[in-house]
Amino acid sequence: MMRSKSNRWKGRDGLETSNIAYWTIRIMHDNPILPLVRNPYKLLRAAGLEQGHRVLEVGCGPGFFTIPAAEIVGDEGHVHALDIHPRAVERVKKKIEKKALKNVTALCANASDTGLAGGSVDLAFIFGLRHVAGGLGNMISELHRVLKPGGILSFEKTRGSEAALIEEVERGGFAYTGKKGRIFLFTKEGA
Repeated sequence: MMRSKSNRWKGRDGLETSNIAYWTIRIMHDNPILPLVRNPYKLLRAAGLEQGHRVLEVGCGPGFFTIPAAEIVGDEGHVHALDIHPRAVERVKKKIEKKALKNVTALCANASDTGLAGGSVDLAFIFGLRHVAGGLGNMISELHRVLKPGGILSFEKTRGSEAALIEEVERGGFAYTGKKGRIFLFTKEGA
């Protein structure tokens, strides 16, 4: 990763990410009051996380959902916490170390090129991600690749048209199966 002159970090894929955006998210997500109004366990259960799942968290930020996800999937499961910003990944690594978790891997990568093996993930979730580096279509294609047949994609809608979101994800090879609150659930079609 290289720091550019504009307070941005350039990742290995050449995309830049803002330090200001990272610090804003970190201040919000590391606030001890946030879990009282935005319960991560409730949202993750609505997304379909279960014990033993192999999970991909897209846009983990400073790890607000990462540690609860690791606790839900337990020792038999695993969480791949992915973010494009190196400071976010370092923050998650510190949280993993502090909790002595063995079932989490923090990855600094673009969601359109995760580096994970095909068909290796039971569930992928995307919460609070307002911008997708490389485009939503590329990310959906990659998630389809890494999910097992019948795997679940859980997407928290943050803005825009619900119909447009469903249409775009379905174009990527997923079937819309419903929603729980703001969380849209899709299942991977095909093998």
